[in-house]
Amino acid sequence: MAGRIQIGLAVMRKHAVVLGLTFLGLAGFAVFAGWAFFYASKIGGGWRSLGPIWPYVAGGAIITGALTGFLMWLAFYSANHGYDEPYDPDAPER
Repeated sequence: MAGRIQIGLAVMRKHAVVLGLTFLGLAGFAVFAGWAFFYASKIGGGWRSLGPIWPYVAGGAIITGALTGFLMWLAFYSANHGYDEPYDPDAPER
């Protein structure tokens, strides 16, 4: 019983470390993104100079989303239709 409790505590400690590091990483990235967003508004023409590139940013986001959706559909299609089954040379013919 004591061994099981020690294993449980070790697993919980591992999860706490992973969650803590993930939180710290995301918090650090959020601070950096806020800093970059704030100071980028003061460089050159500010946000007005970014106007001409917004259609390209939107187009890239739409194409990336469409490609992601298509590849996910393809993965689920192949899994649901038996294309991902391992090959067994000893299996009888259907």
